[in-house]
Amino acid sequence: MSAGRAVPSRPRSGRDTTFTSRAVVMLLLTLSSLYFLLPLWWLFVSATKPFGEQFSGNGLWFDGFGLFHNIAELTAQSDGIFWRWMLNSVAYCGIGALAGTALSALAGYTIAKYEFRGRGVLFGAVLAAVLVPKILFTLPLYLMFSGVHLIDNPLAVLLPSVVSPFGVYLARVFAAQSVPDEVVEACRLDGAGELRIFRSVAVPMMLPALVTIFLFQFVDIWNNYLLPAMVLGDDHLQPVTVGLVGWNASHVAVPPPLVVIGSLVSIVPLLAAFLALQRFWRSGMTAGAIK
Repeated sequence: MSAGRAVPSRPRSGRDTTFTSRAVVMLLLTLSSLYFLLPLWWLFVSATKPFGEQFSGNGLWFDGFGLFHNIAELTAQSDGIFWRWMLNSVAYCGIGALAGTALSALAGYTIAKYEFRGRGVLFGAVLAAVLVPKILFTLPLYLMFSGVHLIDNPLAVLLPSVVSPFGVYLARVFAAQSVPDEVVEACRLDGAGELRIFRSVAVPMMLPALVTIFLFQFVDIWNNYLLPAMVLGDDHLQPVTVGLVGWNASHVAVPPPLVVIGSLVSIVPLLAAFLALQRFWRSGMTAGAIK
């Protein structure tokens, strides 16, 4: 072997590239988590400070503990109307999410498992509706409800929340993948009716997807502000989002710390819903990602 022959270089190990990629991904995830969690941390810390000191001192660390006293002050304000707002929000979200999930399941299952003229056009319309921002419907809905005298009526909030194009889309995808056509045909041969097949066979198979749709609907209705603010003028019918914004606007009549404390309390039902149903919606989201 001659001394001048070049020695071939070894291929570079992929470990360095893998480590760098993981480090970049972890850094981005950490920054994203901090971006979303820091406001929640500030809210929690501020709500636990003694009443009147929510905006003083270090905003990201504790300075005394007065959470229970703060909740008592929140309850005493305006004869406890905050808890009426919370009850309204839970009622609007619970009823609207349940009805919306049921309607989405029926519509999605029908589009996925039945052949009829215009099915593709109908599903295309559903996809188009998903892309339209809901805020565009607020003024037309207000005019419609005003025309039929539903202003200051809970139905003005509940009726729009029942329809969810995104829920129909998810239900259709999961019904097509999770409910085999062979099972449906076998049930028909056994004499089962269409409604019984849907209730006893399709719904259990679609349960993770339905829980996911329910949670999406629950959060969407809970965060809805503009429509309830326009159609509900009675304080005793308003959800907590509208009530807290009203308090924040009247900072002279309502102490600003109450808005902070109320904001913290208002996220408790959302956390409870996610924690109670996490085993269902996590499996549903994983299955949806695979599909």
